[in-house]
Amino acid sequence: MDLESKVCVVTGAGSGIGRATAELFARQGAKVGVVDVNIDAARDVAREMGTGAIALKADVSLSAEVEAMVRSVKEKWGRIDVLVNNAGFGMTGNVTTIAESDWDRIMAVNVKGIFLCSKYVVPIMAEQGSGSIINTTSYTAVSAIANRTAYVASKGAISALTRAMALDHAKDGIRVNAVAPGTIDSPYFTKIFAEAADPQALREDFNARAALHRMGDPEEIAEAMLFLASDRSRFATGSTLTVDGGSSIGNHLVR
Repeated sequence: MDLESKVCVVTGAGSGIGRATAELFARQGAKVGVVDVNIDAARDVAREMGTGAIALKADVSLSAEVEAMVRSVKEKWGRIDVLVNNAGFGMTGNVTTIAESDWDRIMAVNVKGIFLCSKYVVPIMAEQGSGSIINTTSYTAVSAIANRTAYVASKGAISALTRAMALDHAKDGIRVNAVAPGTIDSPYFTKIFAEAADPQALREDFNARAALHRMGDPEEIAEAMLFLASDRSRFATGSTLTVDGGSSIGNHLVR
């Protein structure tokens, strides 16, 4: 199995891409730290995964919580082989309409969260002489969508941060890559559709953005995460694996 005996940490693992990734890693033999700001969601996931998983609460924008989470994993299993920096969110707004506090929160979770988790995990991996870090960016990092300014900016920053980290820590045996999903049919979008005036029309709009004319499934992104986590990708670092159904090769307008 691709991750036999490896210790993995997945943030934002209470639902969506994070949950699918944590569950796939466990099926591939990994021990998994299921991390989420919602501890109840993390516990539900870890409980279903069995004894090879632990639930951990952490707001990734807070240094003390991240440090405590990483310490708990290290104390439990003695090492960390894979870190998936998946926690993140978005909201609507351009530079004139988004509140400064909302801008700051998106940057704190989406970008600073990767910085903090990596800050505490990299020394552990460096001491081991090996490790794989995977950051969740987005196709919007290279193909902007309208009225999502802060989200797009954060994802662009993640792509640049991935390359910088890969260069800095190659000498330590640590590979750093990113996955760029398209629009994923996850609980986040289920809520958006439910609140829309015309849920079906909105879903069709999202489907139309991809060349494959559909949204992706969390499990499809998890498979990309698995490749970058495993030794099958041992010559890959500083790269972004785009899994977006062709969304980044077209023209996208968000209503």
